[in-house]
Amino acid sequence: MDIDESTKYNGYPSKGDGQGEKAYDVQHGETRDNSDELQRHLGNRQIQLIAIGGSIGTALFVSIGGALNKAGPASLFMAYTFYSLIMAMVNNSIAEMSTYMPVSGGFVRLAGHWVDEALGFTAGWNFFLYEALLIPFEITALHTVLGFWRDDIPIWGVAIAVIVLYGACNVLAVQAYGEAEFWLSGGKVILIIMLYCFTFITMVGGNPRNDAYGFRYWNKPGAMHAYLASGTKGEFEGFLAALWAASFCIVGPEYISMVAGEAKRPRTYIKNAYKTVYWRYGIFFIIGALCTGIVVPYNDPQLDAVNNGGEGAGTAAASPYVIAMRNLGISVLPDLTNALLVTSIFSAGNTYTYAASRSLYSLSVQGHAPRFLRKCTKQGVPIWCFAITMCFPFLSFLAVSSASNEVLTWLVGLLTASGLIDFIIMMITYIAFYKATVAQGIDRKSLPYCGWFQPYQTYFALAFEVVVVFVSGYRVFLPGNFTYDVFFTTYTMVGVAPCLYVFWKFFKKTKIIPSREVDLVWDAPLIDAYEASFVSPPTSFWTEIIQLLGFRRGVKDDVRNT
Repeated sequence: MDIDESTKYNGYPSKGDGQGEKAYDVQHGETRDNSDELQRHLGNRQIQLIAIGGSIGTALFVSIGGALNKAGPASLFMAYTFYSLIMAMVNNSIAEMSTYMPVSGGFVRLAGHWVDEALGFTAGWNFFLYEALLIPFEITALHTVLGFWRDDIPIWGVAIAVIVLYGACNVLAVQAYGEAEFWLSGGKVILIIMLYCFTFITMVGGNPRNDAYGFRYWNKPGAMHAYLASGTKGEFEGFLAALWAASFCIVGPEYISMVAGEAKRPRTYIKNAYKTVYWRYGIFFIIGALCTGIVVPYNDPQLDAVNNGGEGAGTAAASPYVIAMRNLGISVLPDLTNALLVTSIFSAGNTYTYAASRSLYSLSVQGHAPRFLRKCTKQGVPIWCFAITMCFPFLSFLAVSSASNEVLTWLVGLLTASGLIDFIIMMITYIAFYKATVAQGIDRKSLPYCGWFQPYQTYFALAFEVVVVFVSGYRVFLPGNFTYDVFFTTYTMVGVAPCLYVFWKFFKKTKIIPSREVDLVWDAPLIDAYEASFVSPPTSFWTEIIQLLGFRRGVKDDVRNT
């Protein structure tokens, strides 16, 4: 239907009752945080660090060495830079939707409400499985990293300890999770700064050997490495190998979307979190790839050994930084790096536990999972969703009978495709959202966040992610390379996701929602009323950091009308 200008309020159409602005002019009564039972308690600094916690794990510090080994420093740098730009486009799209409609379940519920209920069903279960399977991945990775110090630590002991700690962090109120994640993610920031300082200081000669090696390894053995084939073709395949590694390593927007439903003042704090993603990609991933290619050559014997299953594989010994430290005769720093890696991995798993439980909760709210999963504690924790999520960490016990590296390989293969499918669904949802704003005459510039270069950049990012998800496993189709386990781990989720969509579409007889019928009102009046209930202004990230040191404690961001 056509939307008359008189039936709009704050940039979105009313429900057509003819009352115009008066329909949503909230003057009196109780203001709720959400239309469900989750509570908005996450502050600005917690949201910022949670976004870091979910996006940075072993891939940036350890697994990136495997990409360097295959591609060489220049190809690694180009691949991570290019994919960071793709993910910036994804961020640009999901930011516009999530700041306007910061509901629990994030992009999962947006897909079901604005595109097709079957797409929401697919997004929810794909994301839940993605996050839930990442938990045992991080536990297994944590065990292998601990193997840097000693190799007789039992995987079952590590798994039990981590499961208990994840449970303690997530079963309490969301503030407890947010506070724990803030400090754990702080360890990642310290590790990144330390490794970047190590790179710069040693490359200009500040090392025991007084060797100012600079960009030596870009010249010898070379900037690009031929992988699988020789010559230019091999160098291109090396670039592709680095690009596939980047697609697993570079993430982030989905976690901000998932916390939007529990964020205080989401129109401000969620918007700020999304805006910082752009420089975060540059500082963490692009500069990280550059530093990796500076400190160690791609053909270093130890790097080649650990990335082909040799001694030290999967531990901090496989990190290109630790290899460089040992090559330069630097002691202590490798142990410190490994210790900070432990906190980094634990933090990532903690975020995955949170995201998995919230995605399962959103599935229940939409009617895509049993109703009893909507049950929340008085603190706003979906207790049954949490209980089911905590069953998945026990998959890490598979490593008791298999090499940890093999388990990691299985999980990485399954998870890479799931992550890409999540981004594809986000792009499809944004296209539907954009078309709905055009059809209903809504000026996107009136929204809390208006993305750049839309919708063209979304179409480009969508096309690129679709290509990646289908061709990332091309190696298995090369002559003499086909193996059932690699094919299965690479393409299982590529087949499962369409099956989920088709199943729910036929089971519930759902339809793709026409642009003029997309409900762009939804929870917007409730969110606006919640935002308007605040008397105190929002606080900045650095103000909240200063408050931790005992200063400006009187500044509050949660003073509301009663």
